[in-house]
Amino acid sequence: MPELQTNLAHWQPVPLPVPLTLTGRFVTLEPLSATRHAAALLQAVHGQDQVWDFLADGPYASQSELTEALALKETGTAARFFALIPAKTGQAAGYASYMRMDPANGVIEVGNVMFSPALQRTPAATEAMYLMARHIFEDLGYRRYEWKCNAANLPSQRAARRLGFTYEGIFRQHMIVKGKNRDTAWYAMLDSEWPARKRAFEAWLAKENFDTQGRQLRALAEFQDFA
Repeated sequence: MPELQTNLAHWQPVPLPVPLTLTGRFVTLEPLSATRHAAALLQAVHGQDQVWDFLADGPYASQSELTEALALKETGTAARFFALIPAKTGQAAGYASYMRMDPANGVIEVGNVMFSPALQRTPAATEAMYLMARHIFEDLGYRRYEWKCNAANLPSQRAARRLGFTYEGIFRQHMIVKGKNRDTAWYAMLDSEWPARKRAFEAWLAKENFDTQGRQLRALAEFQDFA
C-alpha cells in the first residue's frame, strides 16, 4: 500500500489547469472549440442519443444547438474541456473535462465525459484518460483525482475501476438531473497511487501489447498489480 501523506505543513496550492494540447499515440486532446469541433461531434453522435443518458445536457437535434452548448463549455470557468481526437480519423469523437477544481486542496475531478460509439472501448479512449491523469499528477501536482458518476451508470462504474480509481461509496439523493434523482458513486485516485497506475497504463498502451489489427493482447487489468 502506498504511504498516505499526513504532514502537509509545507503544502502550497497548485495551479488551475489551463488550455493546452495533450498528445499521445492513439489520441490528441485539444481545447474544446465550438467552431472547430461541433460538426465532427454531431456526426459522431448522430442517431446515438443514448450517449447523453447520464449527462446533464443533450441530446442535441441540430448542429446549431450543439454549437451553442459547446460554446458555453468552451468559455465557462467551472470546467476545462478537451476535445478527444483519435489519430485514426483526425476528427473529434468525444470530449471530457477537468471540473470541481480545488487547487487549494489539490483536488480535481474528471467529468462531463462524452464518448461517441466510435470512441468507446478503444485504445484512444483509455489513452485520453491516461493523458489527463498524468497531466494532473505530474505537471500540476494535484493530490487527489476524482471520478463521479450516476450510481445507475454501471458502464461508468466499470470504467472507473478499470482505469485504477478506487470506489469510495454512494452519495444518496445527491443531485436532480433531467428531472430524475441521482445517487452518485464516488471514486478517486491519489498521487501516492499514481506511479503504479502509470506503469499499468503505459504497459497496456505499449506497441507490443497490440497485434497488427490493433487488438489488445493483454487486458489493462493484467498489468494492475495493485488491484
